[in-house]
Amino acid sequence: MELNNDEIRRYSRHLILPEVGLAGQKKIKAASVLCIGAGGLGSPIAMYLAAAGVGKIGIVDFDTVDYSNLQRQILHTDADVGRSKAESAKETIRGINPHCEVVIHNTRISSENALDLIRPYDIVVDGTDNFPTRYLTNDACVLLKKPNVYGSIFRFEGQASVFAPHLGGPCYRCLYPEPPPPGMVPSCAEGGVLGVLPGIVGCIQATEILKLAIGKGTSLVGRLVLFNALDMKFRELKLRRDPACPVCGEHPTIKELIDYEMFCGIVPEPENVGNPDEVTVQDMKKALDNPNLHIKVIDVREPDEYEIAHVKGVPLLPLSELQSRFTELDPNTQYYLHCKVGLRSLNALNFLRQQGFKYVKSVKGGIAAWADEIDRNVPRY
Repeated sequence: MELNNDEIRRYSRHLILPEVGLAGQKKIKAASVLCIGAGGLGSPIAMYLAAAGVGKIGIVDFDTVDYSNLQRQILHTDADVGRSKAESAKETIRGINPHCEVVIHNTRISSENALDLIRPYDIVVDGTDNFPTRYLTNDACVLLKKPNVYGSIFRFEGQASVFAPHLGGPCYRCLYPEPPPPGMVPSCAEGGVLGVLPGIVGCIQATEILKLAIGKGTSLVGRLVLFNALDMKFRELKLRRDPACPVCGEHPTIKELIDYEMFCGIVPEPENVGNPDEVTVQDMKKALDNPNLHIKVIDVREPDEYEIAHVKGVPLLPLSELQSRFTELDPNTQYYLHCKVGLRSLNALNFLRQQGFKYVKSVKGGIAAWADEIDRNVPRY
């Protein structure tokens, strides 16, 4: 894997590093990396790997660019809104380094295709934002003996590690044997994320990939780095391989990929059958327009979100305060609860049911659906 004169000029600051040199840069050029996700984490990862001269970068992403992505997903620009993220990523990467081969996989990674997607690559980097895909990526990498460079972000905090049992370290399941209950951990869409945070965590992941490629330095295998942006503090935890781990332990029971949605407790609704605990934004509008229905609508988002956008006449009772304030509500009144997209309102519904409230419904799609279907003057965020 030789370097031409243009590449020697391009990578000159690598070449004069004794730890990299010509031999190391050739290893970087020979490396292939599969980036699962072209979003907040995938953006800095892919861009820095391309700039560093990684020879082949695969991008797995089935989503399209949304305006709300642009605050952190720097692979994409305003002109890319509505466009395939994988296509947008390829164009950006090729603009950074035309010597880099970019292979796009405009598909959702699944138990059916994960092994085939991952097998041709040397290193896998996890830029995903949901638990089923994290467990899927982990298990596929363990089965194929590929290093899994992990990162995750939420609000002001991030974490990173390298899971590689074949290199003597633990896997993701050793750290998190069981996923949290569905809806327990809010997504970035629900909880928010500081725009620069994925840049910091993604750069840590990209650094680990380059170190793996050249075989230098001390990797994050067996270590978990925790970062708090508000406090500007890094912490490190030592990780150990769990001998009882079902996928990388001494007697593994998971020898092929499973149904990860089911493993994480996410049960798809039957087609054309709605959730009996949910109502539509049209139902919510009827309740607001007709006081004779005696249905009260409550917003269970947080005050900062209410300030950004709210439906006129709908009072706020944040989910975070519901446990201490539910006695303000009448158990004999019918309530429609809404949040941003309909997840927290279901959590609020379940809590109120446990307190004896029988007449409670969650508004499917929340204020986002209201903005799309009822009142376009209400901002989406």
